[in-house]
Amino acid sequence: MAKGPVLFDLEEDTATRPSVSDAPPVPDDGAAAPQGQAMQIAARLAARKPSKLVRLFWWLLTTLIGALVSIAAWNFVIGLLASYPLLGMVMTVLIGAVLLVLVLLCLRELAAFSRLARLDGLHHDVGEALAQNDLKSARAVTDRLVGLYQGREDTRWGRDRLAELRGDQLDAQALLSLTEAELLGPLDIAASREVEAAARQVATVTALVPLALADVVAAMTSNLRMIRRVAEVYGGRSGFFGSWRLTRVVLSHLVATGAVAVGDDMLEPILGGTMLAKLSRRFGEGLVNGALTARVGVAAMEVCRPMPFSEARRPKVRSIIKRALSGLFSKAS
Repeated sequence: MAKGPVLFDLEEDTATRPSVSDAPPVPDDGAAAPQGQAMQIAARLAARKPSKLVRLFWWLLTTLIGALVSIAAWNFVIGLLASYPLLGMVMTVLIGAVLLVLVLLCLRELAAFSRLARLDGLHHDVGEALAQNDLKSARAVTDRLVGLYQGREDTRWGRDRLAELRGDQLDAQALLSLTEAELLGPLDIAASREVEAAARQVATVTALVPLALADVVAAMTSNLRMIRRVAEVYGGRSGFFGSWRLTRVVLSHLVATGAVAVGDDMLEPILGGTMLAKLSRRFGEGLVNGALTARVGVAAMEVCRPMPFSEARRPKVRSIIKRALSGLFSKAS
């Protein structure tokens, strides 16, 4: 093969040459799209109902431990009274004070369950009054709602407006719509802010804390606190057991309806689905977990609210996600 200069034809038609822009995109199958695993695991753990055998085991274990502690405390106090009467009397007073506080805590839990039951009863009665279009029942349930928020300063303006305008309402639908707008409107705004704060917190912790299971713990605690605060906004202050029961009700509903799964509508207000796949894995998981927290918050608002949402005032999950996570996304980007 002869060696020598090579001639290149620079006048060749460039129309037939392939363009870089026409090349197909490089497939990216290495990393799956974020699915919000922390929130999904936390929701399923909280919604899981223990079996009867497990509940029987814990009841028997608690009873046994309580009996052993009681017997040990009794023998301890009796021995002190026999050996050191003054010290024995002091320990008796202390144990009595502990028992008194325990009784007060039990009464507080019962009162919390009673408040939650009151909200649930109002929710049901409002639905019945709307279904039957009964003006008399609507007036009665409106009076109960006003009584529920009688001592709260943040509802004073709404109660005054309702008292001024309720006489002009001639049907149940109009009266309950006025009640919802004037009395529950400020509470809906406050509850939405609690949901947005919890969504931001879960998203931030998931994105910035790389420790294993830390995102699950953060999601669980943040959602428990969020549901409890939403209940407090609507007048259903709950104790520990009441908050846990309320959380199980909310998350069981979401798991049963599949609302803890990632949908196409979750992050659309913030960024497109194709862009989500190009983000950092941890940051994408944080956004999805925050969006799922917003879904849980909206469900908590529907459960804790003393009257059902009308179509015009029903909170939009997309709007809450946008307000809660848009600032986080812009800063992180």
